[in-house]
Amino acid sequence: MVRFEMLTVTLLLASGTLLLACLPLARAGEIVQLEPVGPTSAVIESDLAEELRQRAVNVGVEQLRSAQARYQPANLHVLPRATKDTTTMVDLTHTLEQDLVDAQGTIHYPAGFTFNPLRYVSLSGALVVIDGSDSEQVSWFKGSPYGANHRVLLLLSGGLAATLRDELVRPVVYLTEDIAQRLQLRAVPSIVVEQDSQLVIREVSLGRPR
Repeated sequence: MVRFEMLTVTLLLASGTLLLACLPLARAGEIVQLEPVGPTSAVIESDLAEELRQRAVNVGVEQLRSAQARYQPANLHVLPRATKDTTTMVDLTHTLEQDLVDAQGTIHYPAGFTFNPLRYVSLSGALVVIDGSDSEQVSWFKGSPYGANHRVLLLLSGGLAATLRDELVRPVVYLTEDIAQRLQLRAVPSIVVEQDSQLVIREVSLGRPR
């Protein structure tokens, strides 16, 4: 056992109280093993690599959510605001420019075949197209009979679909170039319904923007 000389140290606390403590002082060259004083607890160190990896995952998830919230397709078709109420009929009859074949090369429909897709698939609800960045058009949709009808598909020619999905609690999709051209859309808001195997396109004027 190592013998220690006792050194009395006087400590002066901030409160003015005198405290006497006896501290062991080892001789030079001796190794002193200090005993723990008071309650002890294990120190648990987190794995630094795992912590950094988790932070990266969290940052990645937030960046993904942010990107999804701001997403717009490159082929988004922007339409002007309607200046007057109009109604037009659109015939979707289409003629194939080349043979329609399957994976084995069998021709199902030859070039020149003419058909109207509405004779095979019906538009059961309606399509409503608005500019989601125009608050007046959004308010118009909410107050229209279409706003409460979930058979109606809402398409955006502007604005953010993610924002309106949350606001309206309904599916919202973007109007792309190919769809706009096929439906011959010219302005928004537009309402598209089927009638006698044709499409009726009704543009609604909301007046001058406020």
